[in-house]
Amino acid sequence: MAATALSTRTDDSPARMDGRMRLVLLVLLVAQFTLAVDFSILNVALPLIGQGLGFSLGSLQWIATAFALAAAGFTLLFGRVADLIGRRRLFLAGMALLGISSLVGGLATGPETLMAARVAQGLATAAVTPAGLSLLTSSFPEGPLRARALGLNGALMSAGFTTGAILGGVLTELLSWRWAFFINVPVALAVLLVAPAVLQESRPEVRHRLDVPGAITVTGGLLALVYGLTVAGEHGWTDPRALTALAAGAVLLVAFGLVEQRAASPLVPVRILRRRTVVWGNLAGLVAFVTETSLVFLMTLYLQDVLGFSPLAAGLSFGVLGAGTILGGVCASRFIGRYGNRAALVAGGLLQAVATLALFGLGDDRGWLWLLLTATFAGGIGNMLAIVGFMVTATSGLPDSEQGTATGLATMTQQIGITMGTPIMSAVVVTSATVLDGIGLAVLVNAAIVLAGALAAGLFLRRT
Repeated sequence: MAATALSTRTDDSPARMDGRMRLVLLVLLVAQFTLAVDFSILNVALPLIGQGLGFSLGSLQWIATAFALAAAGFTLLFGRVADLIGRRRLFLAGMALLGISSLVGGLATGPETLMAARVAQGLATAAVTPAGLSLLTSSFPEGPLRARALGLNGALMSAGFTTGAILGGVLTELLSWRWAFFINVPVALAVLLVAPAVLQESRPEVRHRLDVPGAITVTGGLLALVYGLTVAGEHGWTDPRALTALAAGAVLLVAFGLVEQRAASPLVPVRILRRRTVVWGNLAGLVAFVTETSLVFLMTLYLQDVLGFSPLAAGLSFGVLGAGTILGGVCASRFIGRYGNRAALVAGGLLQAVATLALFGLGDDRGWLWLLLTATFAGGIGNMLAIVGFMVTATSGLPDSEQGTATGLATMTQQIGITMGTPIMSAVVVTSATVLDGIGLAVLVNAAIVLAGALAAGLFLRRT
């Protein structure tokens, strides 16, 4: 069996998961799947929420943006906090916050309460995701078992994003938009009841002080970046607010880099950022999330604005994409075990690029639906292969004391990628005279980005 230094199995690593490992994996996967669902579960319900609680049309998008701001802006900070106070402790606190905020959101009677609940849900996501990932990587030895666990985790997180759109439509149509919040409450409660007996605490033996200047600059920079991208997607890239926010984000992130070089206990140690696997692994992950989540946006436009599908029918169409991501996640660990992480990033990216390019052939009648379903299924397999390759690459070869930071970086990459994709592709679509032409151009740009990411991973990640 061929292997790389990033995916070799140590001699003392178990060959199979035992019962406790399976239970740990189940608890963590349920939590991560629930968080992924929250990213998209309210999208279909936004008009009804606006009517029921008195949101103006222009303010509806902030229901999603408030969640994304908190989730992306605080992820890296919480990744470091997990290393300092304990990953299990932060994981449990985040799940408790998720349950409480979901209950409050479901019972909301006005915009202010709902927005506060969405911000709290975003903070819960920022805490639970890196803590859960670091618990996973520290619970499974580096090698095939960790690759398999990360593969299942990636598959369910990607499937959760798709499931959220479907589930949101079903719950809203059959019950009420409030159940898009309420559904989290029993899940969070079940995890809180089981997790303390299953998960072992994980944190470094030596705990350093929190890098407050680094925390302020990186959190402020990420918040400004996400806000700027959101405004640009809504009002265009020439909007003064978008440009100001993006410039402020860039300045703060540069300041963060300078602070980290001088900090006694940096939020992100410079030695981690000097690792080729961390840098290029996260870049490949950013490409994977930017392109696939924005492709969902493009195909939603195509299904509803070109083919005339209802929101629910459009959401159900993405079940095929979800099936592809699950298959890709299940097969990823075997692929990585045989060919290595770099091969997974390259092969997954190439498959996704070809599948995306095929969507350029979509026409303006429903007879082209077969092409959309086939291409998104194949692209889902490739995208998930690349995502699992990214997660294994970006978290391998690091000591347990730095797993929280590494998974925080990887989670931040994921959150920013999800946030960046739609504004970028939306800006491309509006440059064309018709929606179909705009979608076609955006598909070409999307495929080119995927191809560039795959080639970069192949060139700059060494095979050993």
